[in-house]
Amino acid sequence: MLTPIKNRFYVIYRRLISSIAFYPSIISLCFVVFAILILSLDNHDVIQLLKEHAAPLMINNADTARTILATLVGGIISLTVFSFSMVMILLNQASSNFSPRLLPGLISDRGNQTVLGVYIGTILYNIIVMISIRPSDGSQMKSLSILFGIIFGVICLGMFVMFIHGISTGIQINNILDKIYHKTKERIQKLISEEREEVDDQSSFEPTTVINSGRSGYYEGVNLEGLKAYAKEHKIRIKVCAHKGKYLLPDMPIMTSDTELDTEQQDLLRGYIIYGNNQEIADNFVLGVKEITEVGVKAMSPGINDPGTALITIDYLTDIFSMRMEIDDTEVHHDEEHDWSVELEVVDFSTLIYQTLAAYRQYCKHDIIVMEKLILMLQYLKGKSKSYEQYRNTIEEQLQILREDYKANIQNAADVKRLERLYDRDVSRE
Repeated sequence: MLTPIKNRFYVIYRRLISSIAFYPSIISLCFVVFAILILSLDNHDVIQLLKEHAAPLMINNADTARTILATLVGGIISLTVFSFSMVMILLNQASSNFSPRLLPGLISDRGNQTVLGVYIGTILYNIIVMISIRPSDGSQMKSLSILFGIIFGVICLGMFVMFIHGISTGIQINNILDKIYHKTKERIQKLISEEREEVDDQSSFEPTTVINSGRSGYYEGVNLEGLKAYAKEHKIRIKVCAHKGKYLLPDMPIMTSDTELDTEQQDLLRGYIIYGNNQEIADNFVLGVKEITEVGVKAMSPGINDPGTALITIDYLTDIFSMRMEIDDTEVHHDEEHDWSVELEVVDFSTLIYQTLAAYRQYCKHDIIVMEKLILMLQYLKGKSKSYEQYRNTIEEQLQILREDYKANIQNAADVKRLERLYDRDVSRE
């Protein structure tokens, strides 16, 4: 019974930390705890000594203190509304000009969440301190608590300036692409470091039990540690039959096993599946490839017509694909004796590069500059495929498809001749 409970807690934990409100809530709670703590210690001997040495900074008039704190609360509320109204405007601009898929990453930016948390925390802190002020307090005024409220208000002003700078630079497409690229690169590098020990082509098996998903939704991943522990305990081999981001229907197979499993065991294994629609690049690098591709394709639309951005996206994709070639198309986790294994389905290299280039070919096949850049990308990957022969045929096939498209859509003979020369030469040797 403990295993299903652990699985539910794991899913709840994943959804909680990926929520936009998680960090602001934690920061706000810290401010509330600090307010209670400083109010309770305000009459301590050490605090009184500190007050004596900082007497000019202390406020001992109740009306003055309440006026200052009320002004700070109202001002910070205005800052909060203004800041995040501007965020919504910029997000709408990013969605229109770049890609709606970028919005979750921009909204969940840790910097913006921190600013929101400090704003809300300062408001709550000052409200709690205001409640504690009594007109008859006199010399017993919580002056140190009031001083901290003023300091937090000044910090909010400084964070507002930093927020304006951050949002104005963060919305620039070059910075957005650079952030997506580095997140994708970090995820692939992590897979490369893990892959060499975990992949084994001999770990395939004939399925005995097929487990259906039982519900519909986007497959976000599995509780891998829990699934490995279950496979190890029961000495079975399990294969997950869906890649991250795939939409599952109730009667679609989600897992297979090499042993017979009863209904209770199947329900238990289903509990390890995570459904949702808030995937992050840190968990699925394919999402980063899709985001970069969509930005590049959107840049070539007639309304935007920005081939420079499309060329930048192809540069990033070239590096990402070259790193992806260092990863096998299978991911299998097992022990040294192969008594158990967990195999995860991944988007294979052939499918990934085909879907990416199909989008570019559809919208950019008339543009010689973009087509030239795509040929250069494939020629570079073709040269690197000498170390990864299993991908060479895929790259040559994509080059041939690209050639058919530019011959059919570029009318200028000089342009076609230039692309043909580029197609025939081995860029990797230059």
